[in-house]
Amino acid sequence: MKERNELGQYLKARRARITPGQAGLIEGTGYRRVPGLRREEVAALAGLSADYYARLEQGRERHPSTSVLNALARVLQLNPDAQRYLFALASPDAASRLARPAGREVGPNLLALLDDWSAHPAIVTDHCMNVVAANALGAALYDGHPHGDNLARLLFIDDTSHTFFRDWETVAASTVAALRAAASHRLGDTELRSLVGELTVHSKEFTRHWQQAEVHEKTSGALLLRHPQVGDLDLTYETLRPSASPDLLVKIYRPQPESSTRDRLSILGSLTASPRPGHRSSGSGRPLSTAEEKASEPPYGG
Repeated sequence: MKERNELGQYLKARRARITPGQAGLIEGTGYRRVPGLRREEVAALAGLSADYYARLEQGRERHPSTSVLNALARVLQLNPDAQRYLFALASPDAASRLARPAGREVGPNLLALLDDWSAHPAIVTDHCMNVVAANALGAALYDGHPHGDNLARLLFIDDTSHTFFRDWETVAASTVAALRAAASHRLGDTELRSLVGELTVHSKEFTRHWQQAEVHEKTSGALLLRHPQVGDLDLTYETLRPSASPDLLVKIYRPQPESSTRDRLSILGSLTASPRPGHRSSGSGRPLSTAEEKASEPPYGG
């Protein structure tokens, strides 16, 4: 079987994103066969021989030094997330040794905290964007979609996604960049590789964004939704990584100022206040909270 050359593919994709002007080169008027920098231009700017850099892209050189990687990160103008991804690609064996089994257990204190945020939707996702826990509003935010339990599948496979996400292109770009960022933490993760392969097969749009080779953690931002029950929701979100569960991400949504979203979330909350059919019970005999119920279910594809 042909050996993967992910490092070379990534370098090629990233140099295609940097114009000569961005790299500080004088742009000539002649025809350029490539949209970004040429191999020899990257090599010269990084202080490498053109032959050595060509071997890197072709997969014939697989052990670049730290100084070489730092030079390439500078020339390709990589942000810290993208630089971490570059180093993981250059040392896949080390990345595999460091990667722990993915943890999805949500502790009781975190579950209780989710439910305390009753006025704000809140969800917990794993490295593959499976929703492993949610409070009542968080569950209601994505309820009713065939792939509502995995945000990447919801975005790229669900037929309703282009209507549901009013800023679909922005969300698509940030989601794919976040999947690459997750890969930098666990490069050889089979579930993550399987998800990327599945999305590549089923979505040309995913492939288009994946080929852009952007790498960014989803830390905060805006999210514009068209909810089927309450209409347009203008939200901002903040993402937190619990120190006790570093493989999980907690995402809290808030209404954007000067919008009607707060009232619409109140309506959505009232619609979810009644016990749902099949609402399960905890070991203590009380009904499971929304967060506990969601956390007790296996993630999609898990």
